Formats: sequence, C-alpha cells, structure tokens
Amino acid sequence: MKHAAFPTRLDLSDAITPPALTTQYLPALTLDLADATPDQAITHLLAPGRRRAFFMNAHCCNLRRRDPAYARAVAAADVLLPDGIGVELAAKMTGQKLTANLNGTDLVPMLLAKAARMGKSVYLFGGTPGTAEAAASRLIHTIPHLRIAGTRDGFGGAADAEAVIADINDSGADIVLVALGVPMQELWLHRHAHRLDASLTLAVGALFDFLAGTVVRAPTAVRRIKMEWVWRLAQEPRRLAKRYLVGNAAFLAHAALTAARRSSFADVQRRFLDITVSASALLLLSPLLALTALAIKADSRGPVFFKQTRVGRNGTPFTMFKFRSMTTDAETRRAEVLASSDRDGVCFKSRTDPRVTRVGRIIRRFSIDELPQILNVLRGEMAIVGPRPALPCEVEAYPRRAMGRLAVKPGITGVWQVSGRANIGFDQMVEMDLTYASSRTVLLDLVLILRTFGAVVSGRGAY
Repeated sequence: MKHAAFPTRLDLSDAITPPALTTQYLPALTLDLADATPDQAITHLLAPGRRRAFFMNAHCCNLRRRDPAYARAVAAADVLLPDGIGVELAAKMTGQKLTANLNGTDLVPMLLAKAARMGKSVYLFGGTPGTAEAAASRLIHTIPHLRIAGTRDGFGGAADAEAVIADINDSGADIVLVALGVPMQELWLHRHAHRLDASLTLAVGALFDFLAGTVVRAPTAVRRIKMEWVWRLAQEPRRLAKRYLVGNAAFLAHAALTAARRSSFADVQRRFLDITVSASALLLLSPLLALTALAIKADSRGPVFFKQTRVGRNGTPFTMFKFRSMTTDAETRRAEVLASSDRDGVCFKSRTDPRVTRVGRIIRRFSIDELPQILNVLRGEMAIVGPRPALPCEVEAYPRRAMGRLAVKPGITGVWQVSGRANIGFDQMVEMDLTYASSRTVLLDLVLILRTFGAVVSGRGAY
C-alpha cells in the first residue's frame, strides 16, 4: 500500500510502433502462444503501448476448458506466454516446437531488470499479508535501481477493488504484477486492467512466494531436466497432487485427442510409424550404439555425440544428434575444405575430407553415425522418412524452389538415401524431395525404410 510519487510519464504509445512478437498457433491447445526468446518477449512487453500478459501452463489450459469466464479472460489477453514442460509436449504432438519456455519465475525478474534500466517502476499486488513486501525487498536487493511503486496483499488488501485501482494509479506504476492465483488474477485483470494507468499488467501466480522465500524453488539441475513440477509436488503433496498427477495426465490426454482430431489420418499413421520404428530401433540397436560410443572415445579425444543446429519443418531450427565422426575442430575448419566438395550445389560433401576420423569413416560407410537421430524422431523434430536435414547456412543459399523441401519434417532416410546419397547432386536431390513431399504416403515410407537396409549394406554414396 506504500508508494512513492514519480514524475508524470510521457506516453509514446501512439508515436512508436512496438516490435512485433511472433506467435505460434498450437492446434493441440487451440491457443496462440508467444514463440520468442526471453529477450524478444521482454522487448515486446516493455515497448510503448498497453498490453496484458498471462502465462499458460497445463493447469491453466485445464481451467480454460472448464471455466468460461476464465476462457474469456484468456482470449482478451494481449500476450500469452508458454509456461512449462506440458505446453512443450503438447506442441510436439503436432510436430511443433516453441522457441523457449517463458515461465514467469525466470522471465519476470529479467523483465524487471530491463525495466529498471529504462527507469520504469513496478507495483506488486497479491500474496498473503507481508509476502509482496518481502518479494519487493528481494527484488530491490537483486536488481539495482529498481523502483517499487507500491505493494498490496491479496487478502484484506484486495477486498475493495476501487481502493486497489486508486492505489495503483496514485503510485504512478508502469508495471503491475498481480499474484492472486489462477484464475482469480486473470479474472481481476480482465475486469479492471482497462482502468489502470500502468502500460503493462501481468498475472504472475506464485512468483511472490518464490521471491519472498516462502516457497523454495527446485535446484538448477532439476529445472534443467524439466522436472520442477516433481519438486513442487514433493513440497506440497496434499495441495498439488490433484493438479499435477490427475491434472497433467488429463491435460496431455486432451491435447493428444485434440491433435489427433485436427490431424489427417495419414499424419496420425505416419507419427505412429515414426514412434514404433524409432523406439524399436533404439531397443534393438542399443548394443551397437554402446560399442560405437566406446570406439569413438578410444579413437580420438572429444565427445561421443555431435550436436548441430539444423532446419526442420517450416524452417524451424532444432538440435540434431549424430555420433561424432570428425575431429573436434571440424566446424572451424569447414571453410578450408569447402572447395573440395564432391557434390554440385549448396550441400558440401567430400570423399577425402581430412576432418573425418578413422572410426568416423567406418560409421559413415554404414550410416551408423546417423543412428542418434532416432532421438530427434522420438522428440518429433524429425521423421524416419523425409528430406535430408539442412544446415541454416545451406537454407540461406537455397533458391526459392528448394524451400519446398521444408514443407515436411526432415528424415533419417529418404529418396536421396536409397538413390545414392552423396552421389546425388543438389538440384536432383531437391527434385526428389519435392516429389516425395507432394506424393508421400505411409506405404511409400514403408518401401523407403525397407530399401534403406539395402542402401546401407551397399554403402553407395556413403562417405
């Protein structure tokens, strides 16, 4: 309730066009979510103009299906930010991938750090008595020059909406964080945000509890493997068991059914084929995978796996996995060997590439280096059958016609694989891929998978 007076702000919202924020429609959730890096999202949220932002996680999506009033509040928001592993999995059900997990616990402190540099102030509304003040103290300690315009609890302090609105407006706050819990915070903003002078309003859930230290966040290692929800469940099993155990299962089931209804039967069949073949291959080939890993470690220094950014369906980048078949400085030496390419066109391939290791030549000869891409198939980034996954620098050099290759998921094998691989020139490979993309069927995929075994044994075009 305490706040300081600040100079009158100059409203440039009509003079400057805010940077556009890329969104992606997720059929499995029937939602448009922000598809951006944290920096891009923050830049958009802090740009001149008024906007209201909500975070959407699995629990929020479950409530949206059951609560019409909350659904209307979500529909009226200016920005919906993807939050949590559940939303990420729902995107993968339709072969999509969001740029980043924009959860509030990570994003809001970053946003406030930039807001402080811009001279903006923030008002904290919500939480139990004393929680907003404790959260404000923590923010002041960790973010130099952050101006706290005021604080107000979400219990007695929230009883009179008129008093809350007047207090926020009198504070001169540029940003208002509302932490009343889902769906109360979104409903409150839906009813009252238009009466607030602040240019940015965000519903932030349990953020104040994390900042105040009343709820301990999962260690970094747990967050890195995307199991923070398990940590939270262990902290509050009685309160969160239904939300996380029953709710998460219901969320994923509903998302899967929605994705299936909106996908063609052929797409469902193809995804089933991808999962079945890749999971079976991972199991059956595990001894070979282990032996290959040992051979790579014995042959040369460096990691077993090679990770590289490739371009997937609709131009979406992803991290592709392979067994390392080259020296660890291969990427930095690429420019040296480009002139020795044996393939015409954009894609580089050299039979005498000096960067390839001894074990690398063997695993390339039998395409064993490609096997870790099974993980990409299971993640929904690749398919068993499809065009060769291209490098970003290759896509930048594509002629317009070649961009049609990106209409389908890239594959471990494909027409190019069974027709000679590196012996196929770029232009011919493009035509093969375009023909496949326009006429692919599950039966054709099965035929190409079977023909791949013969191509691997013959080793034609593999080096």
